[in-house]
Amino acid sequence: MRIDSNLIQSHNDKTLPDHRESFGHLSRSLERKTLDSGSIIRKIQDFQIAIPSWALGTGGTRFGRFPGGGEPRSLEEKMDDVGLLHALNRASGAISLHIPWDIPSDVSAIQAHAASHGLLFDAVNSNTFQDQPDQKHSYKFGSLCHSSADVRKQAIDHNLEVIRYGEALGSKSLTVWLADGSSFPGQMNFRKALQRTLDSLKEIYAGMPEDWKLFVEYKPYEPYFYSTVIQDWGTSHLLASQLGDRAFTLVDLGHHLPNTNIEQIVATLMMQGKLGGFHFNDSKFGDDDLTVGAMKPYQLFLIFNELVEGMEDSGSKNPAPAWMIDASHNLKDPLEDLLQSVEAIQLAYAQALLIDREALEEAREANDPTLAQEILQEAFRTDVRPLVAEARLQAGGAINPIGVFRDKQVRKELIKERGAKALSTGL
Repeated sequence: MRIDSNLIQSHNDKTLPDHRESFGHLSRSLERKTLDSGSIIRKIQDFQIAIPSWALGTGGTRFGRFPGGGEPRSLEEKMDDVGLLHALNRASGAISLHIPWDIPSDVSAIQAHAASHGLLFDAVNSNTFQDQPDQKHSYKFGSLCHSSADVRKQAIDHNLEVIRYGEALGSKSLTVWLADGSSFPGQMNFRKALQRTLDSLKEIYAGMPEDWKLFVEYKPYEPYFYSTVIQDWGTSHLLASQLGDRAFTLVDLGHHLPNTNIEQIVATLMMQGKLGGFHFNDSKFGDDDLTVGAMKPYQLFLIFNELVEGMEDSGSKNPAPAWMIDASHNLKDPLEDLLQSVEAIQLAYAQALLIDREALEEAREANDPTLAQEILQEAFRTDVRPLVAEARLQAGGAINPIGVFRDKQVRKELIKERGAKALSTGL
């Protein structure tokens, strides 16, 4: 299924007068602050957020899963769904594949299918947290950290295979998330586990093309109950630093203990040139994987404050980070949830672009926390929705993406096309 550009235009025509009024008011307000709305719009348009293949189906918990129908049954259908999102918001121009769930049977055909939707291939993701039907050794007690050299080699070989698939499709990075850990005190030798993980990652790193990046993800708990081998950003940074210049830490907003200062982590990693990318979501307790900005929009804004400062620092040695959504859509339509998440990211980014950085730095140097807070909150409290909508409009997208999605009855059409019991692969 595809959404015709004429349908989007027709829907835009209905809301265009109200949009023009609200955007005109905001644009004039920004102009009085010597902010160029055109420049901000171009930055918003350039900010593309990858959609992971596993986020296109209904998520679940260990208690159950309640699919909504019309889910993508193949890699091609997953790309079709990302194409739908990109047609509506013009900000989801890449898909992130997970191997072995998304092994392309015909690389040329998959590339052509992606091109037809205007999609690129973002980071590829390996899977050593599950046993596959045909694998020889089990990951029950770990993968890259395992006490058995045979299990470690199997996990290393899998990652190298993932790199080959990604290379064929035009991807330029590999994300490694390990479930490795222990559930009981004394079960695992922490030092040996970390050293084995480092040694395994070195082999994977050596097997990457010269223009590739390796993203090392971390998680403080789950699925193991006592320890995880890469439990925090510091351990990830330690590993990335020892691997080489093309290895980086990947920050997942849900992979932190409650009340962790994520924005400070971001600032530190960017200062070290080691922030590789982001997995965006939101959470109440930890790794709830809620819609981005659903719980803590101000924290998201503060994170983008640090990101913008780092990205616009001409002396920064941090490469452009990779952006991706990583959430579990248990109750909402997955595509609607993703549209909301992308917009929440764009809003936080746009708000961060409004910050008077010169005035903020003067307040900091003068030790004036009241003024510093006022400067930040003035940007945060600015309703930038018309700015983001204008960015979509100028790029050929929808002023109101969810409005088009619902008016077009996209989910109903997908169910008609794929079936009420169609289940997404990999879930």
